[in-house]
Amino acid sequence: MSDKSAIIEAFLFSEGGPVRKTRLAQLAGISAQELEATLDTLATRLTYGTTLIQTETEAALVISKEASEAVREAQKKELGEEVGDAGLEVLAIVLYRGPSTRAQIDYIRGVNTASTVRNLLSRGLLERAGNPLDGREYMYRPTAELLAHIGVREGKELPEFDKIARELANFEKQQDTFKSDVPPSE
Repeated sequence: MSDKSAIIEAFLFSEGGPVRKTRLAQLAGISAQELEATLDTLATRLTYGTTLIQTETEAALVISKEASEAVREAQKKELGEEVGDAGLEVLAIVLYRGPSTRAQIDYIRGVNTASTVRNLLSRGLLERAGNPLDGREYMYRPTAELLAHIGVREGKELPEFDKIARELANFEKQQDTFKSDVPPSE
């Protein structure tokens, strides 16, 4: 790809936040001077939904002034709603079970939780981390903000933690045992 501004834009987009200019230049394989010229080109190219902001040491893609009000209103509407029973169930699973994949959460709840998990992520109640056992999926875990909101330093301080964590583990074991007892269909 010869358009360096497109490459810089892609790196900034993939990072999702401010990136040190030295790192951007290194990622793009260009000099600091070439990076500055490329950032100038990118800044003039971005005209509608996003814009480029820069400090002396960092650059980031952000929502443009023209689009910010619409985005703010949509977020306020989405975040203004209560977490709801589904959200509370997902939070309880992650708090009592520990870091869990979405498939594990779906399995315990018995329904697809994609939108609920996305809502909890956007509210800052869950965070996503890589799964060390399978790089294709994420683990979801409670944020420090969630723990502070419910008034605990760690999940083990939750009411009846040992009992509920044990019951969740037993539920998952029973389901695994049931699956292995069922003969394969032909």
